[in-house]
Amino acid sequence: MKFRMSADIGIDLGTANVLVYVKGRGIVLTEPSVVAMDKSSGKVIAVGSEARRMLGRTPGNIVAIRPLRSGVIADYDVTEKMLRYFIEKAVGRKLFFKPRVMVCIPSSVTGVEERAVKQATVQAGARQAHVIEEPLAAALGAGLDISQPGGTMVVDIGGGTTDVAVLSLGGIVQSVSLRVGGDKFDEAIVKYVRRVYNLAIGERSAEEIKMEIASACPNGAPSEMRVRGRDLIDGLPKEVTVSSDNIYEAIKENLTLVVGAVKEVLEKTPPELAADIVYKGIVLTGGGALLSDLDKLIARETGLNVFIAEDPLSCVAIGTGRALNMLNVLNAQHKRRMIRKVIKQKVYAG
Repeated sequence: MKFRMSADIGIDLGTANVLVYVKGRGIVLTEPSVVAMDKSSGKVIAVGSEARRMLGRTPGNIVAIRPLRSGVIADYDVTEKMLRYFIEKAVGRKLFFKPRVMVCIPSSVTGVEERAVKQATVQAGARQAHVIEEPLAAALGAGLDISQPGGTMVVDIGGGTTDVAVLSLGGIVQSVSLRVGGDKFDEAIVKYVRRVYNLAIGERSAEEIKMEIASACPNGAPSEMRVRGRDLIDGLPKEVTVSSDNIYEAIKENLTLVVGAVKEVLEKTPPELAADIVYKGIVLTGGGALLSDLDKLIARETGLNVFIAEDPLSCVAIGTGRALNMLNVLNAQHKRRMIRKVIKQKVYAG
């Protein structure tokens, strides 16, 4: 039996998807953050893509769970089982040493939430567990040079959170983290279709609508799409046609929150760094960056150039992997940032 030595792993532990980066191999795994379990025995039936196909389609004794909500752990035990599955699938079980693992977290997490992530990662089979804030990982993954004394702005829109940050000298200067992401857009579409068309649809249908016809900045002739669901009046299956203008109305409030967060960070950014951002522009990462015309909306509202990263879905995962080569620097910066958070909390508490 052959045993391989240890491997360094970067994990983008997202609310919607988990991406695993293995040093020297790149991204080896992209799976939905879903676990299907037997309610009576607690046994894991399926994880990832197979479990996602069960969402809304399981019999009474099986439940499909999303163990992460708004970028943080909502179900610790299920998260641990999911992490163990993904780590073993990515690097196998025949390792001589357990791997070092770097996991990304939203910039607004509390110390308790951070410890939960680290503990779950160690319990899942990591030798060492480290964390990195999502905007920092996104910038590294996008290939941005944040080591110099110049302002770089990143907007990372994931499934559960939107992280907006200005970076300089390898750290976060100013940031805002919203519990608004792709899942909130899906929820808004579900509620809108229910209210306007008396039609009940599931999360998967809402996500398909968002990907097919949703636009953050509608103009010209609207796109249309046929949507199937259950009629709330007679309870029978029904099909309706929705347009991109309808979906814009559904997601408009969440778009306003994202733009507001971008403006808030810009208003608090030191003048010298703000001048750099005028020159460099804003970089969008995360799955939400793929929402049609979102870059145009932010550019229109801020007056700045806005660019979508080359591979927005993978930026954070790639960044977590690259961050493993910068552990000493990142750990020191993270400790300083957490100390500042604690001091702020004590000041606000009076």
